Amino acid sequence: MKTHNARNDLPARVTRIKRGAVMAQVDVTLEGTDYRMSSVMTVDSLDEMGLKEGDRVNAVAKAVNVLLTAAKG
Repeated sequence: MKTHNARNDLPARVTRIKRGAVMAQVDVTLEGTDYRMSSVMTVDSLDEMGLKEGDRVNAVAKAVNVLLTAAKG
């Protein structure tokens, strides 16, 4: 298993997989919440991981940039 240095490693469950010719979108819901996230990966990576709806995964968010916008109101 690969290791990483991301600080947020969130348990989640796969809720939907949208598979294209080259890329796939994997939607997850964070365990114990109603929060959802999506990941985009190659179809080859999806097949290598063997992911299917209902699988438990860890969502690892690692961003180079965080954008902020002004709140309205």
